[in-house]
Amino acid sequence: MREKLADAQQRLDTGAPFRDSSVTLAAWLDEWVTTALPASSRKQATVDLYTSVARKHLVPSLGRRPLHLLRPSDVEAVVLAKRREGLSASTVRTIYTVLRAALDTAVRDGLLRDNPAAKVRRPTAQRKEAAHLDAAAARRLLDAVRGDRLEALFRLMLATGLRRGEALALHWSDVDLDRQVLRVRWTLNRTSRGLELGEPKTTKSRRNVPLPTSAVTTLRSHRERQHQERTFAGDSWVESDFVFSTEIGTALEPRNVLRRFEQLARRAGLQGVSLHTLRHTAASLLLAAGTHTKVVQEHLGHSSYAITADIYSHVTPAQQREAADRLDDALPW
Repeated sequence: MREKLADAQQRLDTGAPFRDSSVTLAAWLDEWVTTALPASSRKQATVDLYTSVARKHLVPSLGRRPLHLLRPSDVEAVVLAKRREGLSASTVRTIYTVLRAALDTAVRDGLLRDNPAAKVRRPTAQRKEAAHLDAAAARRLLDAVRGDRLEALFRLMLATGLRRGEALALHWSDVDLDRQVLRVRWTLNRTSRGLELGEPKTTKSRRNVPLPTSAVTTLRSHRERQHQERTFAGDSWVESDFVFSTEIGTALEPRNVLRRFEQLARRAGLQGVSLHTLRHTAASLLLAAGTHTKVVQEHLGHSSYAITADIYSHVTPAQQREAADRLDDALPW
């Protein structure tokens, strides 16, 4: 394979016509996901995702196509086909992103003169209204998690809006219960290499998050329980400093946490609820209470004000009504 790619590059360098149909997109994608993609600065979770997308969606659709014969119309055909398959707009956008990135590398290496995907407009992915719980549903959920070993984790996520990976990566050294604040410095994810601690997704994601008094109380009780587990585990205990850990101190498996949460949500009579719902609920309750959107943006670690305003636009009408009522009271009509 590499000999064929080298020959293709030599032909392009010398201006000779490239007609080696044996160098297919499938062959190039295999080369890309095993060399250039892992060597990039992308996180391992992203490398895993792009590799899966390339093999699951691009190879079956365009894999037999000779690399040098790819046209913008081929890229458009894949986008349309994936939409007809009923894939979400965000998934279709990711498929396009992966193909464009792979072909960008082919251009960089001199295997293509230009990138046909770059001539196709990136598929849009409209943001949906964030699914969230109202106050009554949130209370039912809290009743359902009461007494569960992971109760403190779920309560903290609801109180702070932390992402799952951020909450599971939280260290006690990042928590100041006296000042009622925590620092988000890490995220924990399952990758092909196992559980990995990595940096948060954006610069804004590295942040300080204030803790409500109820969350401080929850964490103090949780810390005492963890001390008891450490004593019971004895020599089996692993000193990891994780706030939320297994019975022997090691990191929690994100998939197991999600599975347990979904079980508890069903117990509360809630359908279609995920851990991310806790994040959306925290944000919606803050906005409904009159918290400025800029403050909520910083609280959640969104990279821009526009993202927060767009995701939580469903809360805006209530705020506008409240503002209008306050104006009515303030002015001497």
